[in-house]
Formats: sequence, C-alpha cells, structure tokens
Amino acid sequence: MFTFDPYSPAIDADPFPAYRRLREEFPCFWSPEAQMWVLSRYADIVTALNDWQTYSSASGNLMTELPGRAGATLGSSDPPRHDRMRALIQHAFMKRNLEALAEPIRAIAKSAAEEVRGQASFDFKEFSSKFTVRVLMAALGLPTGDEALVDEQTVREKAVLMVQSDPRTRAKAPEHLSAYQWMQDYAAQVIALRRASPRNDLISHFSMAEIDGDRLDEREVLLTTTTLIMAGVESLGGFMMMFALNLADHPAARRAVVADPSLLPDAIEESLRFNTSAQRFRRRLMKDVTLHGQTMREGDFVCLAYGSGNRDERQFPNPDVYDIARKPRGHLGFGGGVHACLGTAIARLAVKIAFDEFHRVVPDYKRLQEQLPWMPSSTFRSPLVLELAAQ
Repeated sequence: MFTFDPYSPAIDADPFPAYRRLREEFPCFWSPEAQMWVLSRYADIVTALNDWQTYSSASGNLMTELPGRAGATLGSSDPPRHDRMRALIQHAFMKRNLEALAEPIRAIAKSAAEEVRGQASFDFKEFSSKFTVRVLMAALGLPTGDEALVDEQTVREKAVLMVQSDPRTRAKAPEHLSAYQWMQDYAAQVIALRRASPRNDLISHFSMAEIDGDRLDEREVLLTTTTLIMAGVESLGGFMMMFALNLADHPAARRAVVADPSLLPDAIEESLRFNTSAQRFRRRLMKDVTLHGQTMREGDFVCLAYGSGNRDERQFPNPDVYDIARKPRGHLGFGGGVHACLGTAIARLAVKIAFDEFHRVVPDYKRLQEQLPWMPSSTFRSPLVLELAAQ
C-alpha cells in the first residue's frame, strides 16, 4: 500500500521516486501521517499558488509551523495584509542597492574560499555556512566585529535548528523551539540597536519603512527579521549545498561552468528546478475543492510539493536529467504567485559570486560520501554534511 510521509528520513534521502508515484497515480493524495493533502503535479501547484483566496497562507506556510509566526510574515499572510507588508519590505529592499552589495559579497566569497585552499578534502558546509552568514550579516545589518552580539556559527546553528522537525513526533522538538526563541531574542536586540543607530542596511530600512504613514507593527518587524535571518541562512546555505552536490555528481556540467563562468546563472536555475532545497510548503483551504476525483474540505491543510512539480514531465521534458542548458522557465525553486520569494535577486547574485570564487580555488572536485546525512525537515531538504575531495 502506497503512502507518503513528508517527515520520513527515507523521503529526506530521496523523495523523487515517491513524487513520481504521486504524480502518476495519486495526484491529490491524503497523507495520514502528515494529516494533509499532497499536490504533486506542476499545474495543480501553480494553480494553488495563484489562488490565495482558496489556498490560504494565513495559518502558516511551513509544513511544521513555528508558534506565533502565522499572519505576521510575508510567507504566512494573505492579501490585503500581505500586500501591505510586501510593499513596506520591498521599499526597504529597494533602498539597499543590490549593485552595492556585489563588491562586499565577492570579498566574503574570496575570504571563505581561501579557507579551503590546499585541503585535500573538506566539508563544503564549512564554505557555504561561512559565506551565507557573512553575506546575511552584511545585507541585513547584523552586528559584527566589536559590536557583535554573538558569533556567526551560533547564528547558523540556530537558523538550521529552526527549520527542522522531529520525524518521530512530526512536530517541533524542544531544541527547535528553543532555537526559535533564541532567534527572536537576537532579532529584538538587533532591531533596537539599528533603531538607535540606523545604517544603510535592510533591518534599519524596514524597521522604519513607511508608505503614506503606514509602518510595520512591532510583531511584524520582529518576526519578519527572525524569518529573514532563518531564510537567509538556511535557504541560501541549503541551496548552495544542493548546487555543489549537483555539480559534484555531474562532472561535465561542473567542467563547463568552471571553463565558462557565464554559464553559472543557467546552471543555478537548473539546480533550483532539479534539486531545490525548498521542497514542500503548506496552505489551508478556505472552501471545498474537488480535484482528480478527490474532495478536499474547507479547513484542510494542503502540501504543495515544489520538488515534485519541478520534476513533472508535463512541464519539463526529461525532468530527471540535469541539463544546465535547459533554461527552465517557471520552475518552483523560489515559489510563485503572491508569495514568490522576495530575495531572489540577491540569492542569485550571491550564489553566482560564491561559486565563481570557489571554483577559482577548487576547480575540480568529487563527493566522498556514497550516502549523505540529510537534515530532518518536512519543508526544506539539504545535506547536513557534504564531504568533497579536491582533484
């Protein structure tokens, strides 16, 4: 008997065979383990993403939601509240000129890459973690140097714990909730610091962003800051791990982007399709929906399996082939609809620069582990460790 448990370690390790069966045999599937419906076909997921009136995010968009977050962040709210928040946060992003970040991002990438120079083998996470946290600190305005409130490794560890869940209980464990509280406390200190001494950084801008007299309230500022730190560290770091894994497993593609770094943007888009770290997000139904012979009831939760939609042969020919020349239009690596990721431009820029500099130091590599340890998360997917050998 077929079942699909998004909390299963087997799904963390390789969800794609199960996704294939879902798409072909059970495109609207009730998961008793997750207590929600699972939509796996690209067209159904895109329809849901574009119909927020039916598929609501206001009860939280993470598969295992963090307490108090629903309704107070971009990802966990619907229009018109979502539109108001997005306008204010977008206003802050616009003030933080993306081009001005390119130079400091490159300096961070060079420094992180130099730390692995000459090593016969290393955990790629050491590079990706240092890079993502340092970029996040520069972009958001998190305190560093003499004013640092904590060390960068602690920020990384807490962000990773926040997105995890316990596969046995299918819920957040005490250590996950503790990390979430720690991150809120840290964010509150940073917000207070930046309000007292504003700078040209994102936290300064959006904590004081104003359009026609409207501003984010204190809870929105706090939880948006908390979510941005979590997403900036784990989403960016997780995707870098997946991109490195894809290139390690596909040496022809790796050699191509090393020889011609102008191919990196296309390779990034294909990796976002082929093996995105953002695998599954949830919605709540605001009315009954009948789909593929199944009736989903008002109030039911629905899992949108982005990772499956990105491998749907109805949308992407030969979807299980990693092809950096594909140019996969409309992939779900950054979500879609009104909840499409706000940080796509900076994420694309950061990953391109990171791998450009990494490949200058380590142009040829392979992975050492046959079996990878995967992060236990019902929403995100990335290796906990990725041991690479320089060749």
